[in-house]
Amino acid sequence: MYTVDISLHQTLKGHQNPIYIVEEGLEPHTVFTAGNDKGVVEWDLLNGQFKRILCAVPASVYALHLLRETGLLMIGMRNGELWAVDVDKQELVKKVKTDIGAIFAIKSVIAKNELITIGEEGVAYVWSLDKFELLYRFKVSDTVVRVIEPNVKMNQVAFGDKNGYIHLYDLSDYKEIAKKKVHTLPVTALMATDTYLYSGGRDAKLFQLAHKDLQELNEITPHMFTVYGIIPHPIAPVFVTVSRDKSIKIWDRRSLSLLKNVSIERGYDSHYLSINSAVWVADKLVTAGDDKLVKVWNVSIRT
Repeated sequence: MYTVDISLHQTLKGHQNPIYIVEEGLEPHTVFTAGNDKGVVEWDLLNGQFKRILCAVPASVYALHLLRETGLLMIGMRNGELWAVDVDKQELVKKVKTDIGAIFAIKSVIAKNELITIGEEGVAYVWSLDKFELLYRFKVSDTVVRVIEPNVKMNQVAFGDKNGYIHLYDLSDYKEIAKKKVHTLPVTALMATDTYLYSGGRDAKLFQLAHKDLQELNEITPHMFTVYGIIPHPIAPVFVTVSRDKSIKIWDRRSLSLLKNVSIERGYDSHYLSINSAVWVADKLVTAGDDKLVKVWNVSIRT
């Protein structure tokens, strides 16, 4: 069993509207945030201050994904546009667009030199990472898909849709392997490890699933409302969940035992509205949400 100590390091203020996504920065002490404001913001965690607006955007941002190898930040928007922005040069390198609706999720598969996006129309787009040319386009679901989770080791990619289904595809040819209704409400979070696939939903449930056939191996109710993120620690076998119920929880990955519960009610200077996103930056956890705040947490994990 692990012991977890957590304390608030700093609160970053500046957004005027809800923050939907936080992503790691190109430098080890920076993060990007975006949401209902008309810009993507970069923060410096060393001095706890706003660094710059990386770029102005024409619509709300639902997805950010850093391509560390090329120094590009991918930005997925409500209007269906996908931007590739050079972080160092602060330049728009490429702009492409989906057919209909918002982009809710972006993931890269570096081994295949591919980028996968999906969103409101339930159609997956696979782009080349060098020229961002469209390679494949296939329908995953008849409804909204909000999450993608590739697993290169298992050669799979999972999608979670609004009807509670998880769709499992072969990563080599994008043929469907399995499809299963896991949640009673929309799937809102996915995390893959070498051993299991984890899913969280608007039904406030979290499932531990078998990679091969999505068999349900374990189930917990980690939060009172929607699970908006399941984020693995970079080293330790623990993960974080964040939720609409305004709490942050840290779990043992194998046993699903609760290690730490962080909320205002627990005496922490935490978020007072929905927490929509989180990312690990070394030993710090960065969270953001509807209260327009970015919180940076010191986290110590020991056996």
